[in-house]
Amino acid sequence: MASHFGRALQTRILRVMALLLVVLLAWWPLPAEASPDGAVLFENHCAGCHVHGGNIIRRGKTLRLTALERQGLASPEAIAQVAAAGIGQMGGYATSLGEGGPEAVAAYVWQQAQAGWPPA
Repeated sequence: MASHFGRALQTRILRVMALLLVVLLAWWPLPAEASPDGAVLFENHCAGCHVHGGNIIRRGKTLRLTALERQGLASPEAIAQVAAAGIGQMGGYATSLGEGGPEAVAAYVWQQAQAGWPPA
């Protein structure tokens, strides 16, 4: 009888612990989805053609501030649109960059353009 009582108590304790775990998981704040890192995305998807803000395909289509202004792309929003949809010979990278990726890359590009694209 003692072993039956011990198993019954053990089962009850396990059920209570499982219930507490479910309650804790329901109330525990989930971590916010990590925002994409614009510098990493740029390095992985853009730097092949835009080394240090330049352009190895078309010299005049750089990511330097004067070129962005000349092309009417002097804002993070405009740069994000180009990163996502493409422009001219450059295809869009929305799928490759993922959700929030074009905006993260644009913020990085804009920051670097304003700083004069300092060498890494």
